[in-house]
Amino acid sequence: MAGRTAPFSGFEFMIAWRYLRARRAEGGVSIMTWISLIGITLAVFALILTLAVRAGFRAEFVDTILGANAHVTVYSAGEVGTDGQFVRGFTAADAMAAALMEVPGVTRAAPLIRGKLMVTDGERTTGAEVFGLSPEALASIPRVGEGAEAIGDLARFPDGVALGSGVARELGVTVGDRVRLIAPGGVKTAMGTSPRVKAYEVVYIFTAGRYDIDTTRIYMPFVEAQSFFNKEGLADEIEVMVEKPDAIEGYALPILNAAGPSAMLWTWKDSSGAFLRALDIEDNVMFVILSVLVLIAAMNIVSGLIMLVKNKGRDIGILRTMGLTEGSVLRVFFICGAFTGVLGTIAGVILGCLTALNIDAIMSAINWLNGAEVWDPSIRGIYSLPAQLQMEDVLSAVALSLGLSFIVTIFPARRAARMNPVEALRYE
Repeated sequence: MAGRTAPFSGFEFMIAWRYLRARRAEGGVSIMTWISLIGITLAVFALILTLAVRAGFRAEFVDTILGANAHVTVYSAGEVGTDGQFVRGFTAADAMAAALMEVPGVTRAAPLIRGKLMVTDGERTTGAEVFGLSPEALASIPRVGEGAEAIGDLARFPDGVALGSGVARELGVTVGDRVRLIAPGGVKTAMGTSPRVKAYEVVYIFTAGRYDIDTTRIYMPFVEAQSFFNKEGLADEIEVMVEKPDAIEGYALPILNAAGPSAMLWTWKDSSGAFLRALDIEDNVMFVILSVLVLIAAMNIVSGLIMLVKNKGRDIGILRTMGLTEGSVLRVFFICGAFTGVLGTIAGVILGCLTALNIDAIMSAINWLNGAEVWDPSIRGIYSLPAQLQMEDVLSAVALSLGLSFIVTIFPARRAARMNPVEALRYE
């Protein structure tokens, strides 16, 4: 046993390197080796970019949901008002909001008036959804209030209305202009109910980052919304924000207990849970599909190694007669195949990371070449293709590529190791 050498000794790397750079009729490295190298590079690049876009899209989608909507909406199953009439809303909204603020982890609880109407500037008309909130509650909404992407003066909100940028664009108005809001169920007269029409100054225009929010949402002061929708003394809902929205399930029972027996809850996961589950399924399917792509690229290593073993049959016979063991021969050709996998993986990681980090510039170039926007926010909900590099995604792509490359390399390497040196040299 004294003559045995340690696995992956220096001479094994030296022989493998000579085989990889040897001059052959194909021009140094075989065509199949180049194909497998390029294939693995592109497969790893596609896998990393897909994982980055998936992570970015999910993060952007969730951020826009949590940044412009309530984490929990408390609404009423109905109660009897002071006049004996059944009403669907909260008559003691301020007291309920104060009780909800006592729940550990709740950061904001604000009464809300919600209604749908038509908004016009005289020439253009569009539909919108009005949210009646207090100025303090509006200022605390991350993607709408203070610090959000917006124009105008938020301090003047009590004097007018705040429009989503899509609504303002559809109407062709800006800060300082006046718009008319038309509610179908308005003033009750002897002739019936006539629409309520009232003009308001646009004092604030925000961009929440979600197409469906920016093109439909208008904020109005809470007291004014009560008057406009004939809901004096009522609140339709209570908007609740919490410290950890991802763990919203843990807040549900305490909030429900604080709200009372007539209250019901609707969380952000209830409204978007189906879409998030669809994203999870899509993520898993895409990972499996791209894993197959990496496997196909890695299988090209087998073809390249089989050609290499066939070309080096005489060398294998000579090395075996000189005393090289089967294990050494296996490791030599394993190194040849693994080198292609490692080099292709490194190139794919670099290319994928660079593309993910510069996705905005790349999309701008594609838009310029295409002559139009290839990303339609009205379909996808957000305004740009996001990408978020995560270390675990990169490591999973590297592990998958290297693992498959090493596994498929073993089979042709074993064939070379088991080659009979007598048969290899018989016809040389």
